[in-house]
Amino acid sequence: MSYVFHRMPNKPLPIAVAGDGIEIVDSTGKRYIDASGGAAVSCLGHSHRRVIDAIEKQARQLAYAHTSFFTTEAAEALAERLVSKAPPGVGHVYFVSGGSEAIEASLKLARQYFVEVGQPARKRFIARRQSYHGNTLGALAIGGNAWRREPFLPLLIEAHHVSPCYAYRNQASGESEAAYAQRLADELERTILELGPDTVAGFVAETVVGATAGAVPPVAGYFRKIREVCDKYGVLLILDEVMCGMGRTGYLYACEEEGVSPDLMTIAKGLGAGYQPIGAMLVGDRVYDAIVRGSGFFQHGHTYMGHATACAAALEVQRVIEEDDLLANVKTRGEQLRAILRERFAQHPHVGDIRGRGLFVGVEFVLERESKAPFDPRCKLNALIKQQAMARGLMVYPMGGTIDGTRGDHVLLAPPFICTAGDIERIAERLCDAVGAALTEAGAVAPR
Repeated sequence: MSYVFHRMPNKPLPIAVAGDGIEIVDSTGKRYIDASGGAAVSCLGHSHRRVIDAIEKQARQLAYAHTSFFTTEAAEALAERLVSKAPPGVGHVYFVSGGSEAIEASLKLARQYFVEVGQPARKRFIARRQSYHGNTLGALAIGGNAWRREPFLPLLIEAHHVSPCYAYRNQASGESEAAYAQRLADELERTILELGPDTVAGFVAETVVGATAGAVPPVAGYFRKIREVCDKYGVLLILDEVMCGMGRTGYLYACEEEGVSPDLMTIAKGLGAGYQPIGAMLVGDRVYDAIVRGSGFFQHGHTYMGHATACAAALEVQRVIEEDDLLANVKTRGEQLRAILRERFAQHPHVGDIRGRGLFVGVEFVLERESKAPFDPRCKLNALIKQQAMARGLMVYPMGGTIDGTRGDHVLLAPPFICTAGDIERIAERLCDAVGAALTEAGAVAPR
């Protein structure tokens, strides 16, 4: 009997007892390749000696000091490093304990910013369907994951949603990327005008969509057009890089590849690589300056924000990524992984799309490749793939409802940045075997 309230209490879990590089070891000695990084977290794998030593050193010196009394050397050094590599105009960092907290902080700071600058009517947020921004109530409200939102709708704040940039499903036949991006930007502009430009505070988007739709990258020029619309109406651009940031796409910040600077940006997961809970909100200069010139106080906070040990761990993680040139490895290994999967699944009737950037890869499954028709949700194909992968010693991140919250299946791969070419080959081989076994199992109930 377990006294832990697990996420799914009726499904027993193996007990993880050790981490070794890209693998986790359970209590029976079985090894699992962590090809999803947990939830795109473990970018340095497990038991990295340098990070563990940094945690031990900080804990011996000072584990924790409340941020209403002190700052710490670890927090100051980490913030300086993050800002030094941030997009232009992003000058300060607000540390929290995870991604949902970072989104909550961003929503509240956006609201307070407009109060401080004399535009108190700005209270509305626009995000995209098929997005995910966290599980706290504010983050859940702006998120576009229908399945996660539905039970809690009576508790959620007002939020508005526009179409995602999801080319595989929504770019029209014969429509160029530029025309598709413009169509989406026009939709955002219409929504702002319908709501009233003086009432909209922010537009929130994942730079590369994570778990809900499966590593969906934007088409070229999309975010530049979105930035223009936001600037036209004085709306803050809030980029969620909790999952896709901190090197996951091959760039420290995924928006570097888009050539845009956000007003606010959230990071977490790969920031601390899972060695300590940590996230952050990066703040544009005009937002920060408005608070400093105004009330001089951000009306928000959590007990463990700026935690010294967590900051020390994250600082060492970021040093390792730079000193070991891991962003280059992310790009190389990511290209290798997508190439292998595209070759293996080239003629597969049930693999619709292989996409992503860097070591952030999504595989979407379809019942019929030509029509892109999904499997019946009752098949729970994504769960079957996870089950078959675990049986083969492989961890992947599955999700259903890829298309609209109900229909569609994909798996997300986000292996550690330290993967070798051989590791990638093993991941691809095990995934292919798991997919085959899961589809065989699903075939008994899949509609024909």
